[in-house]
Amino acid sequence: MTVTETDITAELIRDLLREQHPDLADRPVTLGALGWDNQVWRLGDDLAVRMPWATETADALLRKEHAWLPVLAPHLPLQVPVPQRLGEPSERFPRPWLVTTWVPGEPADRAPATRGAEAADTLAAFLTALHRPAPDEAPDGRDRGGPLADTAQYFADGLASVVERGLVHDPDAVRAVWEDAAAAPEWAGPRRWLHGDLHPANVLTTDGTFCGVIDFGDLFAGDPAFDLAAAWLLLPDGFADRFHAAYRPGPDAATLRRARGWAVLRAFGGLLVGDAGVHGRPGGKATWGPPAQAAMRRLTASVQR
Repeated sequence: MTVTETDITAELIRDLLREQHPDLADRPVTLGALGWDNQVWRLGDDLAVRMPWATETADALLRKEHAWLPVLAPHLPLQVPVPQRLGEPSERFPRPWLVTTWVPGEPADRAPATRGAEAADTLAAFLTALHRPAPDEAPDGRDRGGPLADTAQYFADGLASVVERGLVHDPDAVRAVWEDAAAAPEWAGPRRWLHGDLHPANVLTTDGTFCGVIDFGDLFAGDPAFDLAAAWLLLPDGFADRFHAAYRPGPDAATLRRARGWAVLRAFGGLLVGDAGVHGRPGGKATWGPPAQAAMRRLTASVQR
């Protein structure tokens, strides 16, 4: 991780607002969350300021959200952080920053969905609305959403890491899920809009079900199987099938196979970040581990012996 050299404080944010958006400068500023790429500060009751503080790619991701999310947000049935203003780099802070709407709720890595049927239907409705065909100029996902077979080295490295750390105890079952997914026919339909990072810390809950989705920095167009992997990471046991039945258009068998493979790779990330959080290494988030463990258990439970 590359942390910005500028200390981000409430006073810095007020100064930036006075310089570039003075009509917002008198609102209260309080820290909301420390994310992977950005710090999120509440700005009054209904707005937030997203300040990049780690990873060099955060600047481009904020600009991408500013360009595309306002186009998509009106069609989505859950609350999302809609960009309102763009802050440009300056002598005071050398990176771009965003003012967005504030999305209330608790991240699902801390407050998992417990009302499985309602959560499955809600997630399906959200992704049905999001996964519309994207225009030619929509961004690509780089290593996400393309042919799953292209991730073979990433899979091998990830599996070796989680096994070495004792986070996976049945690597053969994990390998079987991924190999079946990688052998599935590739996506032949139109490139569809995808959130691109639907892990539990980016989906918010209230009263046991989903109420919002945040962090669209990885927004791109590609194979919907990438986002459909979220069913195994976000839903309680036994509700993935309900989600797939509610999602439209109904995914075919090949898409579900690819989704399982992407879910394995996403679970690797959660396991490794969660383990780092448990053991105090930089960049760790201990709350990411349990959802990833549950996802891996769900994915491998049906492997034929």
